[in-house]
Amino acid sequence: MFNVFAALLLGFASAFAAQADRSERARDLGIHFEGETGTFNAITDVPGVAVNLVTIVANPDGDPHAARTGITAIFPKVQAPDSHVPGALYSLNGNGEMTGALWLQESGDLEGPILLTNTYSVGLVRDTVREWAAKRYPTHPDQYDDTLSLPIVGETFDGFLSDINGMHVKKDHVYQALKNPSTGPVAEGNVGGGTGMSCFGFKCGTGTSSRRVKAGGKDYVVGVLVQANYGAREDLMVQGVSLARQFTDLRPVHGEKKKKDGSIIVVVATNAPLLPGQLKRLAQRVPLGLGRAGSIGDNSSGDIFIAFSTVSPQGAAPHLQVWHVLPNEMLADVFRAVSRATEEAVINALVAAETMTGVLGNKMYAIPHQRLLDALKKKP
Repeated sequence: MFNVFAALLLGFASAFAAQADRSERARDLGIHFEGETGTFNAITDVPGVAVNLVTIVANPDGDPHAARTGITAIFPKVQAPDSHVPGALYSLNGNGEMTGALWLQESGDLEGPILLTNTYSVGLVRDTVREWAAKRYPTHPDQYDDTLSLPIVGETFDGFLSDINGMHVKKDHVYQALKNPSTGPVAEGNVGGGTGMSCFGFKCGTGTSSRRVKAGGKDYVVGVLVQANYGAREDLMVQGVSLARQFTDLRPVHGEKKKKDGSIIVVVATNAPLLPGQLKRLAQRVPLGLGRAGSIGDNSSGDIFIAFSTVSPQGAAPHLQVWHVLPNEMLADVFRAVSRATEEAVINALVAAETMTGVLGNKMYAIPHQRLLDALKKKP
């Protein structure tokens, strides 16, 4: 009896250890990145920014209706979820969907939270955000428009691991994502909208990072969150080292063959005071960080990026706003922070992810930590 009980305890301990190991981040493994991070090395290091993650894992491995999906919600100002902040959009490759994107691009005005999910759940998530806003911020009879009339909802495709046609994201999940977001550490890997995502032929998902910067004699933070679901194995790079030759095995297991390249959504936040045009310049620096991790912007990849500042313009005389912004010549370190935080966020998503089996036996392996470190030491 003792031996059986001891074996059970050992099994539980091994499972816990494996889970704890996968919760490690790239820096925990000794992988070095340039730049000073914020307290959590996350997008939530930007004051006022909050994140909530809803992870949906239902039905056994191999089940034709296995759900491996979820929602990520990013709040630019957690104390005022309906607030307007300056924002901008940039698309490196547009094979993807983001509701509300055209008005953001046109107006430079970002209202409310940003939600990320899977490709086929965009409509339900968008409509539920509208429902949530209508209940929380009722419109007065003399108002022309509703609060959050064009919610921002983006997507990447998780149909390899999840029964994406099963529409497993429900309204209750959206309400859960909009409730009690956290300004603390952000979970990574197989969580939130990144639950069923993969990159470079490995399990991937949600990742985040941040950088402290100084501009105009003041200290600011740049934070990045990615939903990573893109890239071929032959393109994988870490710290400038091509890893394709070191990882010729651990390829995706196809219980049922499905072919569709993925995408990546990147959200950049900062408390640096910037104009929408300057924020677009930040979003345009995201691909530089993705390139450091091997991205090529594949034809069928939706590579869509949002940048926002938590510093809103102030009202002055009637019909006027007052903006205090950094001059363009002071943005070099901010640009650098975007690139570096983006690269690290992708690698964090890769390192934190765990091996996952999903619909019809389809399987994505996690990248082995020790083999990754050994490959980096060789630097071929």
